[in-house]
Amino acid sequence: MGNACLDKACVGQACVGQACVRQACVRQACVRQACVRRTRQSELCSVALVRCGRQIASAARDRRGGVVDAPLTATRNIFNGTRMQFDGTRWFAAMIAGVVVMTTPGFAAAQTDEIQVYQGGLAAPGVLNLTLHTNYTPNGSKVAGFPGAVVSNHSLNGVPEFAYGVTKWFEAGLYLPLYSVDQKAGLGIDGLKLRALFAVPNADDRKFFYGANFELSFNQPRWDTKRITSEVRPIIGWHFKPVDFIFNPIFDTSFDGLKNLEFVPSARLAYNIDSQWALAVEEYADFGPVHQFRSTANQAHQIYGVIDRSGKTWDIELGAGVGLTNASDKFTLKLIIARDLYKRH
Repeated sequence: MGNACLDKACVGQACVGQACVRQACVRQACVRQACVRRTRQSELCSVALVRCGRQIASAARDRRGGVVDAPLTATRNIFNGTRMQFDGTRWFAAMIAGVVVMTTPGFAAAQTDEIQVYQGGLAAPGVLNLTLHTNYTPNGSKVAGFPGAVVSNHSLNGVPEFAYGVTKWFEAGLYLPLYSVDQKAGLGIDGLKLRALFAVPNADDRKFFYGANFELSFNQPRWDTKRITSEVRPIIGWHFKPVDFIFNPIFDTSFDGLKNLEFVPSARLAYNIDSQWALAVEEYADFGPVHQFRSTANQAHQIYGVIDRSGKTWDIELGAGVGLTNASDKFTLKLIIARDLYKRH
């Protein structure tokens, strides 16, 4: 075979060996030389590349806790079959996909429209409330999580949230529209969400309080690879006056099995200066699937400093967050503004 794809020309390692897991097995010289010929050698090259693509896929699943990113999906699509006719563009794309898979550290942090720790408060029965969530990332991931995805670096995203108090313990919510603006794709609509929030009545007046929030998301392709996803958010908290501690052990799902639930908790420690002002520290994390958490470097962790003001008409929350790992956006700003729109008499 000489310098064909099956030899040491593949980035200095054997293409069909374990080295495929560690390094990209396609290089431009291979595309220019042996693989170009429509001969038995070309067919053997295709077979080798298919095997290598499968090995990379297996390694990526092991390394990323079962999550295979979009470049790897593209690689599998390109290597769909053991005998192919040569297409220069597709082979070159395969080469790039392999390199990206093996050299990208960690994973691209997922975007979020709502950066908030739920504190158990509900709209009073008959009250319609509007909350505006707005987030801006001056310094975030520059790599899309999948082809066509919103890139968080220098992106603006948010959503209007409409909430209606049904009973003292149940609030129904609608997020519409989820939107984002990034440098490449520009302004786009990302989907909508339905919400059902249950909490012990008068949580603000209790020392210990609890509740649970359930969300169902309908996503556009630029926001998530899954059309429908969901969130289950338990709420546990204590009011020690003047200090509050709230924990939301959140689980995200794409309805693909319990073992693939993503553990994405958030927590808040707040000091209430008075009835209107509060200072808080919040932490938001993404540990990965529950059956195998990602390594610490590949988990997302952000710490926010937050200022809250509760007024007669408007409630305002302003925060700035910094990433603690390579998989986190480095710096993010959030603004939450809320007010009642309507009260049933």
